[in-house]
Amino acid sequence: MATARRKPWLTTLLFSVLLPGPAWGRALDASPFPRPQLEHSLQRLAPGANRRVLALAAGALSCAARDARRLAVIDYSLPSTQPRLWVFDLVNDKLLFKELVSHGRGSGDTRAKRFSNVPESHQSSLGLFRTLGPYQGRNGYSLRLQGLEPGINDRAYERAIVIHGADYVSEDFIARTGRLGRSHGCPAVRRGVIRPLIDSISNHQYLFIYYPDPQWLQRSAFLNCKGTTAPVARN
Repeated sequence: MATARRKPWLTTLLFSVLLPGPAWGRALDASPFPRPQLEHSLQRLAPGANRRVLALAAGALSCAARDARRLAVIDYSLPSTQPRLWVFDLVNDKLLFKELVSHGRGSGDTRAKRFSNVPESHQSSLGLFRTLGPYQGRNGYSLRLQGLEPGINDRAYERAIVIHGADYVSEDFIARTGRLGRSHGCPAVRRGVIRPLIDSISNHQYLFIYYPDPQWLQRSAFLNCKGTTAPVARN
């Protein structure tokens, strides 16, 4: 008697149901991240973070990535005296880091209020970035960033906007000055955490930087893609 052929879609469905692990981890190579599950996980792992910021980060990543394993989120609506950088392991469903992070001196003092994509502005940029490779530069171990949003952050590489360590990012510096020191636009972190943090998100992972800027929120393709994959800047 001939054996009935199993339908390919049924095999795929059964395999996905039986395979353990987070839902988005199972589907990484097949489809964009399911936003509701990712959003819920980020909010559960970082309960002190702004839920709207994490929801927007989940939405942006759902639009952009089929293969990300890690996501970093910066909330520049918070003052520099508070931890405002979170790094998530999406595959293992873990929060890896919750850290202080600087903003550009052109963006403001204790709080960042101005953002730019223009060289020499010394301002931070908003939006979704893809991480590139680490390197040893004048600020030590650093991580290059590729801005993915045209007109918003796509000159980040040209501007040498990188993640690096800095002495002015510490609780001691806050105690002396009332705020963190500021960069030329780079998201700088504590020197003591720079290597493991960079290694956790290097090479084609993602960074989402938020501020409630109305123009960016309305204009960003990654925040308004409505279930389709958003186009990325070519730079």
